[in-house]
Amino acid sequence: MSQLFSAFVAAFVGFAASVAVVLAAAEALSATPEQTVSWVAGLCIAKGVAALALSWHYRMPIICAWSTPGAALIAASSGVGMNAAVGAFIVAALLMIATALVKPLGQLVARIPMPIASAMLAGVIFRFVVAVFDEMRTAPLLVGFIVLLFLVVRGFNAFGAVIAALIGGIIVAFAAGQATMPVLPSFVPSLVWITPHFEPAVIIGIGVPLYLVTMAAQNLPGFAVLRQAGYEPPTSAALAVTGATSLLTAPLGAHMVNMAAISAAICTGPDTHPDPAKRWIAGMWYGVIWCLIALLTAPLLAIILAMPKALIVAVAGLGLVGSLAGSLGAAMADERQRFAAVMTFAVGASGLSIFGVGAAFWALVAGLITLAIERNVAHLRAGMAGGSRRA
Repeated sequence: MSQLFSAFVAAFVGFAASVAVVLAAAEALSATPEQTVSWVAGLCIAKGVAALALSWHYRMPIICAWSTPGAALIAASSGVGMNAAVGAFIVAALLMIATALVKPLGQLVARIPMPIASAMLAGVIFRFVVAVFDEMRTAPLLVGFIVLLFLVVRGFNAFGAVIAALIGGIIVAFAAGQATMPVLPSFVPSLVWITPHFEPAVIIGIGVPLYLVTMAAQNLPGFAVLRQAGYEPPTSAALAVTGATSLLTAPLGAHMVNMAAISAAICTGPDTHPDPAKRWIAGMWYGVIWCLIALLTAPLLAIILAMPKALIVAVAGLGLVGSLAGSLGAAMADERQRFAAVMTFAVGASGLSIFGVGAAFWALVAGLITLAIERNVAHLRAGMAGGSRRA
């Protein structure tokens, strides 16, 4: 029962704490209600199947999640349709599979300085956190209550803060007459096929950054959680399986699944089971629960989408505050790369778009160019100083 309970808590946290970000991404791409349901259901299926397959085969609690930073990246885009986005999702999934199969590719990604990658992610997330307080102009009481509840609950339990904000916000919205119970649709979600269009600008602006932020902000911390719990994660197999499930569900609108970090921490500790060799059963329960959530996607989203826009924006932004804090901390940790990280962050937060390519890609380019110039100038100055001393 402890393993089932841990799996349920992990799944509930994973859904409630970040579904608003996925909905924001769907809205940015002008997805229809049917496509939005298909998107979330596809993610649930991919997460469930990947967790079941990996946990069963390797006998360890391998917990998968959808890419919340990736959803934030997509939500920050503009002028992109679902068909082009699906093409970018497919490319991101293929890059993930290639990373598992081609070792030099993984090494190349690992060479991207962590401060630069973190600053790119922070720049993308920043606008969502700021949007929380922008919504106070339209619904000050509702948003103010959500923020206050979030801060109070966070003092006791960081995991439950966003969930409390979502549930509390829904209750207040109903009580204030700002929301009414919708007519619930069928419990069997309709999966919609979306024909992919492979547009180079969208692949560069969404596909490649989606792959990079998923690797840096999701997969690497997810592997670290397993190692901290005493397991040696099958990195290549995990990347291959999550990449394959992402590839298969991308035409349904699903963007990317990956290794989980926070949810994994719930299922890998001693509270799940005293014997580490038996905790893999929690991973199995986790996969089953996500497959069940896939069946409930339509009514769950119907309730959430009936809420005021201010509630969805506020919960999405608050759900990313922790990621923003962690990303900014990692971006500014190394003083030698701090200036380049700030440049990366500024471009990422700007919403810049050149040749149809979004800000996330240009943020990475700006940071790497700044870092390269700083290092070359430093070497040049050191060489000139050495020449002067010899003279």
